[in-house]
Amino acid sequence: MSRRSGILEFAVLGLLRESPMHGYELRKRLNTSLGVFRAFSYGSLYPCLKTLVANGWLVEEPGTAGEDALASSLSGRRAKIVYRLTAAGKERFEELLAHTGPDAWEDEHFGVRFAFFGQTSRDVRMRVLEGRRSRLEERLEKMRASLARTRERLDDYTLELQRHGMESVEREVRWLNELIESERAGRDQRGDPAAPESPGPSAGEQHRSEETGGLPRHRGGSRPDPSDDTTK
Repeated sequence: MSRRSGILEFAVLGLLRESPMHGYELRKRLNTSLGVFRAFSYGSLYPCLKTLVANGWLVEEPGTAGEDALASSLSGRRAKIVYRLTAAGKERFEELLAHTGPDAWEDEHFGVRFAFFGQTSRDVRMRVLEGRRSRLEERLEKMRASLARTRERLDDYTLELQRHGMESVEREVRWLNELIESERAGRDQRGDPAAPESPGPSAGEQHRSEETGGLPRHRGGSRPDPSDDTTK
């Protein structure tokens, strides 16, 4: 399984943990709540869904909404298929949720992992955040070294573009520092760093919230988007 299909599997299982959905509704949630999937199409989503069904992590059920039944009877077409997470699928999602390896720190993966932090235990959140910060600090060091070597040969616009890229990474590192400090403060107050938390708001709501979990109160400006291409 490719890295991109792996994170799509994680996102699908996570969204279906909240509630069963039609394929169209699921794709819409992937596009709106998890911006990294804006370019995904039905051609990418449905093979993933079929694989998850074959693995026993999802089941397909006929739609039961009245409007669905009416549309089906009028058009003669089959009712929409609803995808529901199975017990095995919940276990699979919990397994993926606990993963803290390097893949969880990469640009694309981190944005999706962060969207599900409301369902993630504090110790896992800390490892992912610290891993992401370490990865960006390494990237920033390389960018600075490269700029120092080549700045005399760059025109003003190329130089400004490189500075913009560095500022984006620096901004995300500062944001991560705030998150990590808030997570540590919350851990100290509760006294149990490894205790998982009860499921919070939906993935999209958790991603936007500034008042719950380990998110710091924001003090002006906007937080960097973890899936922002400028941090790559």
